[in-house]
Amino acid sequence: MSRAEVVEPVQPVRPVSPLWPLGLLRNELVTTFRRWRTLALLAVLAGVPVLVGIAVKIETGDGASPGGGGGGPAFISQITNNGLFLVFTALAATLPFFLPMAIGVVAGDAIAGEANSGTLRYLLVAPAGRTRLLLTKYATVVIFCLAATLVVAVSALTVGALLFPLGDLTTISGTQISFAEGLGRVLSIALAVAASLIGVAALGLFVSTMTGSGIAAMATTVGLLITVQILDQIPQLHALQPYFFSHYWLSFADLMREPVYWDDLTKNLGLQALYAAVFGSAAWARFTAKDITA
Repeated sequence: MSRAEVVEPVQPVRPVSPLWPLGLLRNELVTTFRRWRTLALLAVLAGVPVLVGIAVKIETGDGASPGGGGGGPAFISQITNNGLFLVFTALAATLPFFLPMAIGVVAGDAIAGEANSGTLRYLLVAPAGRTRLLLTKYATVVIFCLAATLVVAVSALTVGALLFPLGDLTTISGTQISFAEGLGRVLSIALAVAASLIGVAALGLFVSTMTGSGIAAMATTVGLLITVQILDQIPQLHALQPYFFSHYWLSFADLMREPVYWDDLTKNLGLQALYAAVFGSAAWARFTAKDITA
């Protein structure tokens, strides 16, 4: 047989495993939670309940009422009677700024950080596709929302158990519930707080598709968060405020009523779903049409 007649065997194309998207998600989660920036954000979030608990313990060491009759989260006056209230107080203290700031940093860096480091083009070489990659990035940020919220809740529960007594809870409505049911309310409130952040996650992801600088995306997202919350406090804008993503954030307090008051909670979840749909669609439209050069 002549050399011209020799035919190289065709290598079979390996089919893409249907579990491949789960592998991509796993890799994204590992990458995100191994970053020093992410660990530092979680450490700061875990430290807030510690500071609040110690401050309340010191202030009430002489038998005084926490807060001295001043302002503060609605549950702070109950912490000395039951350590579970430190969880509610810590979530109320971190939700206006610390939690959304952490989400804004992670979401803002999701796409822009990859483009800035030059890895985005190589991610798209894999059989992911832009839509699947974007969905994976958003799923990673949503999981971080849950993880960050649980870090605050677990830290507050631990500090509350160490510094204050635990037992049956008195709800906002004045009724008594058991400690076990109180733990269930803690979990429900943590889930409600995490769900309150999915709109911010979609907003940050959209901003991340608009620039190739991770720092610029993070700064823009955090700046938008601060701006919206300032606007939410201006009385002249009361007609627009129910449409701001932060307007119903503290509605999780209604889970401590007996019976639970669902009106604002439902509005909050619906508003977050709307923001997720709008900015998620905008991020998809931008990312799928974007010229990836890095």
